[in-house]
Amino acid sequence: MATLKDIQRKIAAVKKTQQITRAMNMVAAAKLRTAQGRIENFRPYASKFADLIAKLAVGIETGIHPFLMQPDEVKKIELVAFSSDRGLCGSFNNNIISGVERVSGDYRDQDVDVSMTLVGRKVCDYFHRRPVKIRASYPEVMNSYDYSTAVQIAQGVSDAFLMGEVHEVWIYYTRFGSVSQLIPTLVKLLPISPPQEEEVGDESDALEYLCEPSAEAILVDLLPKSFIIQFYNAMLETSASENAARMVAMDNATNNCKDMVDDLTMVYNKARQAAITMELMDIVGGAEALKA
Repeated sequence: MATLKDIQRKIAAVKKTQQITRAMNMVAAAKLRTAQGRIENFRPYASKFADLIAKLAVGIETGIHPFLMQPDEVKKIELVAFSSDRGLCGSFNNNIISGVERVSGDYRDQDVDVSMTLVGRKVCDYFHRRPVKIRASYPEVMNSYDYSTAVQIAQGVSDAFLMGEVHEVWIYYTRFGSVSQLIPTLVKLLPISPPQEEEVGDESDALEYLCEPSAEAILVDLLPKSFIIQFYNAMLETSASENAARMVAMDNATNNCKDMVDDLTMVYNKARQAAITMELMDIVGGAEALKA
């Protein structure tokens, strides 16, 4: 049975851990506010950019840009996975890894060759120890990144697509809905499928755009930028989701530490009470022996 000093030592260690988890929870909350603000500022721009691309692409010949040309048969795909660089965020990275394994496994069952571009140290560390084809990896970019980082990653993937090394490009990331709603998301980026005229909403039917230069020339210029915006948006969503997951995980860890302290305190009080009872019994026994 543990002595009183051992129990006191355990209580002190758990309280120190509780202080650390509480501090990490506050740091994650501050980072989440910053990341959430970046998403709220960028989402309207990304949404309007996507709407513009969709309206310009209606009725456009797919041969004007390689990003629009649909392959006759898909035999090679590129899967771009986004995770965090650090842990202590619950099941956040495990959900990404399991989702990527499931998607790549489904494609391999269809005799499709899967190559990967990995962004974030956690997915890099995991898949570098697995028998998978990794075309590029960026293990230390999610802690500090900007638009130029998305340009670099997107450029490597688009070059592989333009050279015919892959027939389709998909990205897998976690979309931030709320602190309690982190949604693993799989999105096809290339080739871009132009919407049919009947798929465009009534608002676009009522509006007519005069393009100068032509809509084809504008679309050719905007398609590479749209591809980069998708990557930057995925990085923003992943960063916010990571901090939300870490905040929840550290809050749960803090609460668990509090429960452990309460349980250990109860054990300590019981042990102390038992020790006092034993001492009293020894005193009473000694007194009775002297009387005898």
